[in-house]
Amino acid sequence: MQKWYQELFSNYSKKYESESFVHGTSGEVDFIEMEINQNKETKILDIGCGTGRHAIELAKRGYNVTGVDLSENMLNRARKNASEAGVEIDFISADARNLSFQDEFDLVIMICEGAFPLMETDEMNFQILENAARALKTPGKLIFTTLNGLYPLFHSVKDFINSNSTTQLNSENKFNLMTFRDECQLDIKDDDGKVMTLECNERYYVPSEITWLLKSLNFSKIDIHGCELGNFSRENTLDTEDYEMLVIATI
Repeated sequence: MQKWYQELFSNYSKKYESESFVHGTSGEVDFIEMEINQNKETKILDIGCGTGRHAIELAKRGYNVTGVDLSENMLNRARKNASEAGVEIDFISADARNLSFQDEFDLVIMICEGAFPLMETDEMNFQILENAARALKTPGKLIFTTLNGLYPLFHSVKDFINSNSTTQLNSENKFNLMTFRDECQLDIKDDDGKVMTLECNERYYVPSEITWLLKSLNFSKIDIHGCELGNFSRENTLDTEDYEMLVIATI
């Protein structure tokens, strides 16, 4: 039986590219470039690359990029987009929990919940971080965004539901303060106009958890900031109004 994220992305690549949250790519890549000092020798792995928006923008700017994703539908779209953009990218069908890369990349990115933290158990989410760390050379850098647990923790569950305007949630939504998991039904149309009703389950993390997880993987410097669409910056201080957090970690 397919998990909700597999079902969602099985036929959603065109609709995905029309979502508001994918329109900040250029500004986000500007930040990524600054973090690697615009070094064109940087070898980059994009985990959960989706339709390839960050990978393609990086490749257009002269970087060597490999993209991995669980969804063949998304990868097919990524390959088409790359061809139209005139860039060559190695797009690989792979599960982020079972990657074989080791000491191969200078930078790993996971942007817009490409894989982490969509998994159904904390152990599976940790496997993704493990594989990201294993893929990095030393020194190496990991940049990713993830759901900010301070947001639902600070707001009441009612406010949390009402303020989440990017998805169509029904009354079955439930944020579990014991597990920091948001369990909800998502009604969404696929690329053929068919309505899918998905039982979603996403994990929110607080900064102290992320710091502990990354330190256990031998990351030596971990910085966590607020995440602003299209405007990643170390100047953005994380607070309870940030729906996502931006994490930069060095190994």
